[in-house]
Amino acid sequence: MMTRSTLGFASTLLATSALVVACGDSAVATVTDSTPTETETEGTTAGPATTNGSSQNTTGATSNQTSGTDASSSGTGSTSNTETSGSTDPATTAMTSVGPSTGPATTSMTSGSSTDSTTTGGGEFCLQGEIVCEEGIAKVCDGMGGWEEETPCDEECADGIGCVFCVPGATQCNDDQVEVCNNQGDGWEPGETCDGLQGLSCDADLGQCVGACANLGLSYIGCDYYPTVTLQYDLYNSSPKDDFAVAVANTSGEAANVTVTRGANTVTQFSVPANSVQVTTLPWVDPLTKGNGPTVKVTDGAYRLRSDQPVTVYQFNPLESTTTNDASLLLPVNTWQNNYMIATWGHWTNLNIPSFYAVVAKEDGTTVTLNPSATGGQVQAGAGVAGNGTGQVSLDEGDVLEVISAGGDLTGTIVGADKPIQVFGGHKCTNVPFNQFACDHLEESMFPIETLAKEYVVVPPVQVPNNNLDKAQMVRVIASEDDTQLVFEPDQGVNTNLANAGDFVELPTTTAAFKVSSEKKIMVAQFMVGQGAGYGTSDPSMLLTVPAEQYRTNYLFFAETNWVENFVDIIAPDGATVTVDGQAVNGWTPIGGTGFSVGHVKLSNGGDGSHSVEADQKVGISVYGVQSAGSYWFPGGLDLNLIPQ
Repeated sequence: MMTRSTLGFASTLLATSALVVACGDSAVATVTDSTPTETETEGTTAGPATTNGSSQNTTGATSNQTSGTDASSSGTGSTSNTETSGSTDPATTAMTSVGPSTGPATTSMTSGSSTDSTTTGGGEFCLQGEIVCEEGIAKVCDGMGGWEEETPCDEECADGIGCVFCVPGATQCNDDQVEVCNNQGDGWEPGETCDGLQGLSCDADLGQCVGACANLGLSYIGCDYYPTVTLQYDLYNSSPKDDFAVAVANTSGEAANVTVTRGANTVTQFSVPANSVQVTTLPWVDPLTKGNGPTVKVTDGAYRLRSDQPVTVYQFNPLESTTTNDASLLLPVNTWQNNYMIATWGHWTNLNIPSFYAVVAKEDGTTVTLNPSATGGQVQAGAGVAGNGTGQVSLDEGDVLEVISAGGDLTGTIVGADKPIQVFGGHKCTNVPFNQFACDHLEESMFPIETLAKEYVVVPPVQVPNNNLDKAQMVRVIASEDDTQLVFEPDQGVNTNLANAGDFVELPTTTAAFKVSSEKKIMVAQFMVGQGAGYGTSDPSMLLTVPAEQYRTNYLFFAETNWVENFVDIIAPDGATVTVDGQAVNGWTPIGGTGFSVGHVKLSNGGDGSHSVEADQKVGISVYGVQSAGSYWFPGGLDLNLIPQ
């Protein structure tokens, strides 16, 4: 069943609307009429705009404009106009055609005939050949104050185009499919599908998807995720001893119904109560986790997890292993972008154990382009990827491309695509540093380059069992652009000039806390050192540092309760008030002169592993767990707003 609705003109009409605005620009036309009329004030609305007797849902603002002598309008979001009476012949009127400079104008005709004129406050006529719509009639300006032609429209009328089947950018519902009118106004094209597994339906009045999962903001909270198995040491990636698992934390006040699929097959369904968490194991995908290569493309290699309420999702590879593990915060599909940079660790040459990155597609026909960094040009060829790390690979929805190293270091490699993708970086099992035992799996979901920033605050985790001491780490700062200059506060005594995009500087084993900034976007990765280095229990794990611009004031996160100890580290502006699970955080440690402090909070292993952070200022958090020879580390959450270069 098909329905149609309207809200205002879409962005596709901006160019043609600008021509209409040219008649009035920022000035308001003079309207004279011997019949007094009331004064009207108009503002931008999001409601339906009517054209030719029917309504279509569009995306712009509606501005009904009339004017009085010496009145004017300006601004980008709304206008205010006054219609007053004049003293001239009552048969003479003028049509106004004025709108905000950033959006399409609408037209309003008081009365008169085909000789009615459109003028600006300065007396200029609209351009010859310009098309304006009035009450379902397409009118062509003659450039002298009149009309060359007037055509009543059978369907709709679009400014700048004339009579059309539908207004470009308008939307309508066809069952659960949103359809969008094309740029020519002569037909409907498929838009968003309102996914019932995400609790979405198409609202016929709005012409758009509605539900708890509609119009989600750009953050780690979402309704659509793709858990992805990655390369793991073969002794620790087989059930039932070791399980791949996802943890789903429900951020809403209602139960979340979750469905996990792989390709066309339903894997599992479960419910997560409000403000709680559910952990579910999933089968390993052997082509992605077993062996040491080569590079492989796995059709339907990723799982798809959908919820009808907003949730956060973490994957554990594996969940309860005592030897080699890590975990990733998953990014919801609505935050995926087209450009990513890889952070990982080098190929472990002595034992020939590789690093990797994995690319997941959301849409069929996604073309992925690989640009290796200066250190990333040694990969195991396969699936259309050359041995030098270059290649173009086509992926369909749910497909996974896993690129496996043959040497060198994949860090800094740029992965681009013509449609949104998800990217993981990691290592099968490695020492950090290479000369300190023991090896551990690394993985992390990469942040899109579009969300990277220019300032990061970096702190080490705590030791276990000496929780009052810092655990050493190694840190990599990676340039996303050529000629990147770094500034460390306090200075860390390392190179600060990165000549090319993908170049990185590595801080050796350190317990320093510092701020690093640049005039260009950078990415920061942190690596726990192995317990052979003498900084307490646990072995390597990997964290992507959250930039200060993506901090939040509230978080719901998960920490697996079977680990020996779990912590949340909080980076907060000095003087901020922060609580964890309702308890105030004390014992802050200043981070040099950066204006930030860090608090390490040990988490209770009671309950289901669900925790919360609340703050009166935006703060950043990371979550980690340790046990003998094992660890995991991931961002507890973040915003994923788009940040300009």
